[in-house]
Amino acid sequence: MGTDFILQARNLSKAFSGVKALDGVDFDVVRGQVHALAGENGAGKSTLMRVLARIDSADSGEVAFNGRVIRMIHQELMPFPEMTVAENISMGREPTRWMPGWLDKPAMNRTAQRLLERLGVALPPTRKMKDLSVAEMQTVEIARALACEADVILMDEPTSAISGREVEALLDVIRDLQRRGVAVIYTSHKLDEIFRIADAVTVLRDGRLVATLPIGELDENRLIALMVGRELETAPPAARKERGEVALEVRGLSRPGRFRNVSFQVRRGEILGIAGLMGAGRTDLAAAIFGLKPAGKGEILVGGRKVQIESPADAIACGIAMVGEDRQEYGLVPRMSVKHNITLASLRRCCRGPVIDHRIENDVAGTQIRAFSIRTRDRNQQVRFLSGGNQQKVVIAKALLADPAILILDEPTRGIDIAAKAEVYAIVSRLAREGKAIIMVSSELPEILSLSDRILVMRGGEITAELNPRDTTQEEILKYAVPN
Repeated sequence: MGTDFILQARNLSKAFSGVKALDGVDFDVVRGQVHALAGENGAGKSTLMRVLARIDSADSGEVAFNGRVIRMIHQELMPFPEMTVAENISMGREPTRWMPGWLDKPAMNRTAQRLLERLGVALPPTRKMKDLSVAEMQTVEIARALACEADVILMDEPTSAISGREVEALLDVIRDLQRRGVAVIYTSHKLDEIFRIADAVTVLRDGRLVATLPIGELDENRLIALMVGRELETAPPAARKERGEVALEVRGLSRPGRFRNVSFQVRRGEILGIAGLMGAGRTDLAAAIFGLKPAGKGEILVGGRKVQIESPADAIACGIAMVGEDRQEYGLVPRMSVKHNITLASLRRCCRGPVIDHRIENDVAGTQIRAFSIRTRDRNQQVRFLSGGNQQKVVIAKALLADPAILILDEPTRGIDIAAKAEVYAIVSRLAREGKAIIMVSSELPEILSLSDRILVMRGGEITAELNPRDTTQEEILKYAVPN
């Protein structure tokens, strides 16, 4: 292999359960280069990264690396929940003082503070990981990779859970890494990020190498066509009918340290978008309405009737369903089948008396698989083997099996590709046309603008604006989202 590259891979192949995730892939990275990996979910991007990082072994092929350290930022988060932010960042490189084994926690806190400030995030180093949102955990994972001072950093969907300001800070950090000669291998389903930061792009499809090109030889349409193997039709969603009566109302909802005095309504057939930066309180608000982390003060009304929601079971009984921001943690049981994941929360529908009737369960699961166009080998396939987009459709299908009147979507397209996003958008628009009241939390402003009927902006735990998506811009949303 040549000496002009910091990393070279040749003829890499890898299979899982007989399914080829990589099939003879070649991949080269130059020192100081940002090299993007593009492709649909299931194309092999994450598998390639895991092989390069030596987390997984290739079945065949070879990798040559002329450097000291490779560090990977994973799409699916892997925190140590009972440990602090600083302890997670320093894991494996803990400073000591006085004697071996005696941790220098003040030094750990100072290092964490410096790295988090570099990313533009105000996050106490002493907070435990289990108390963080997914977006905050993602930022800690990025800081942890930066602490390694690696020669190559692999970033697998690093911005999937963080909002605009944190994305800008990360892109600035990547440019700084380039100047220091660090190579960055970058995957993202946000094509604008690829065009802003990448020097070269490698496209994978079904585990095979499609093309490696300089960014200057690509535009968005050509990149999409290479990714999906066809021109992607992006027809606008059909117009929805007039909104119906108020389905959900919250009055003065508060939870100390998270959000305060939040009041709003959402009507049947309406999509209410909630925008804001990381830590603005959006996810905490959604979790409170669904009973995951109940509010300490305020009222929730469903269909004009005051209800007490202290748990998800209470919310479901009130006709509320939720698709959370972390499908691996809250939405799926990865080693269970597609069928069992879909029916898990609604098993009473599949019973005759006290016994599950597997014929009914098969019919129910099959209906949902068809209704949501879930691409799976069969209903008994383990859900962990599905692409991210199809996993997300399983989570949505499960939530809707109980036929809720109100649906809360928290980052519904996190970590899924552009074609899968289009499918999820079509599902959300169809549900609204059918009369569902939908609350959609999203860090992607184009998503908020294109799907919402109204937009609430949160900052510091409060609603700072209500905007009409047809009369506003991303810049105006950010004006109300960014702290003064």
